[in-house]
Amino acid sequence: MRENELLTAPLPRLFGRYVLPAMAAMVLDGIQGIVDGLFLGNYVGAQAMASVNIANPYYQMIFGCSMIICTGTMSAAGRALGAGDEKRAKDIYHSALLVLLALSLGILVAGVFFYEPIARFLGANQALLGDSGQYIRTIGLFAPVIAFKILFGFSGRLVGKPQLYLAGTITTISCNVILDYVAVGLLGFGVTGAAAATGLAYLAGLFVVIRPMLRKETPLNLYDGRFQAGEILYAAFNGSSEGVNYAATALTVFLMNRSFMAYAGEDGVAAFTIINYVGNFVTLLMFGMSDGISPILSNNYGAGNRQRIRKTLRAAVISNFCLGAALFGIFWVWGKNLISLFLDSQSGAAVIGLATRGARIYGLCFLANGFNIVRSGYHTALGDAVGSILIAASRGIVFVPVGLLIFSSLLGMDGVWLSLPFAEAVTVGVCMWIQKKTEA
Repeated sequence: MRENELLTAPLPRLFGRYVLPAMAAMVLDGIQGIVDGLFLGNYVGAQAMASVNIANPYYQMIFGCSMIICTGTMSAAGRALGAGDEKRAKDIYHSALLVLLALSLGILVAGVFFYEPIARFLGANQALLGDSGQYIRTIGLFAPVIAFKILFGFSGRLVGKPQLYLAGTITTISCNVILDYVAVGLLGFGVTGAAAATGLAYLAGLFVVIRPMLRKETPLNLYDGRFQAGEILYAAFNGSSEGVNYAATALTVFLMNRSFMAYAGEDGVAAFTIINYVGNFVTLLMFGMSDGISPILSNNYGAGNRQRIRKTLRAAVISNFCLGAALFGIFWVWGKNLISLFLDSQSGAAVIGLATRGARIYGLCFLANGFNIVRSGYHTALGDAVGSILIAASRGIVFVPVGLLIFSSLLGMDGVWLSLPFAEAVTVGVCMWIQKKTEA
């Protein structure tokens, strides 16, 4: 059996080989939507950008359902490989392939045939309905492509190719920039062109990440293994915290869009869209940190190396806090400069003003969310689905609505922004409580 470097290599080396590529890949993956926003904001206008943000929860649903299967599968397969049970790892992986195909096809059908009701449900008014619906319909066609690009890319971290997902994502983002420029900038296809550009870019990335899984000698491949319902149900349950993360993101965007629409109309939604783009950059780095340490944690948990797990977790928490503190400072000092990149300073002056004020309040959440993200991923990697789900749900599904209910009625627009830092701060307490219960 081949030597498993995740169990023996020095942690700084593993962070260089696994964590840094995962962080870079996660950021580039998230930039897909930002690229669309940059081109639409500059070539079409703030309304087109707001339409895409209204459709964002559907886009997040594709990722959420994919991440339930992919993250749970990588955790379960990683623990099996760490314990030396390669046959079980192959069965888990084969089961994941079949279930992910069925899920992604279901999302495709929903987007293609029910795009207008979905857009209305997500909060699109008459001015935004047409573009929001077309974005949902077009990106929905590529749901299976996006799902399998994630699975095959993540798989590389368990088969000794941790840079594979990064390579596929660089391909995706490069193609997306080129195709967005052609479709939106040159041909004037607007929101539909932006969605098609993103989908085709993911297809290019899929061709990169799938190659090792086409070879039978790869430990996890397309051919070996048998469908095991019990294994995939357990993996999906364990990975459901990642689905909750994306559901929480979708719910947060949905609630915030509705709140900003009520207080400031389309300008409020556009302001939140811009801040969300900027903040999402660092949040993605934090999620990349969590994803990057996952194979280290799961393999060492399977092998019983508890001290190595604690060292890995500590390094990840400290790194994420530093990232969050840096963005908090940037929002205070250079917030207006960043926001002005998305809109013309004259025609978008009102939106820039709203976003600049909101960024200083919103930035508080980055002092806590890196800790919460790593702790949620830690519990998933170790197979503690309940702990991970509680943390993920607290960050968005539970405490964001509570924050909106309390603070928006007291502080108006400022209260809407404050609901996000409130949710992250309370979730830190939830993490501490779970840790205390686990150690008891």
